Amino acid sequence: MATTIGESDVLLVVDVQNDFCPNGNLPVPHGDEVVPTINRLAGRFRHVVLTQDWHPPGHHSFASSHSGKRPFDIVTVAYGQQILWPDHCVQGTTGAQFHDGLQIPHAELVLRKGFRSTIDSYSAFYENDRKTPTGLVGYLRERGLTRIFVAGLAFDFCVRYSAEDARREGFSVTVIEDACRGIDVEGSVAATRESFAALGIATAPADAVD
Repeated sequence: MATTIGESDVLLVVDVQNDFCPNGNLPVPHGDEVVPTINRLAGRFRHVVLTQDWHPPGHHSFASSHSGKRPFDIVTVAYGQQILWPDHCVQGTTGAQFHDGLQIPHAELVLRKGFRSTIDSYSAFYENDRKTPTGLVGYLRERGLTRIFVAGLAFDFCVRYSAEDARREGFSVTVIEDACRGIDVEGSVAATRESFAALGIATAPADAVD
């Protein structure tokens, strides 16, 4: 059954950036495949928000910032466990730029996250300390946007955390799963689907949204 897009709906496009695509520093397998699907999907929405990972050099989530650690090691930081990543989406670099094929000129907001050097940021709504807001909740509420459709990279990290936080904040949330790709670290894709089911987050194909 198709979902009809209305004035209170918004498409949240998460981190479709060069470093998360093939040949990037932290490539999501087949990450670039989401671009044409997202472009088509965005054309159906009046309201679109883009997020952009935007780390300073030497960010605390980079393995290179921890002596003797490698990417995908896990360390304990002030806000809990943190997966360490390759240096990626460093401010002002080509890797931090949106994929060249992403064509959403009518996007109304670009929200940058992860710019605080000691806190990683998966969600478009809160930093990983789960306390520091990005301001997106207030933006959406002031504009009367109540139903969020989420697409982008990566399904099991930034898309997951964004969808979960949106749902906890009282928004209706649908993840467009064929407009996402996952990394799948230690079963994280399966865990994401289980979490969505528990929280009442819907998933749908792009063709079901019109």
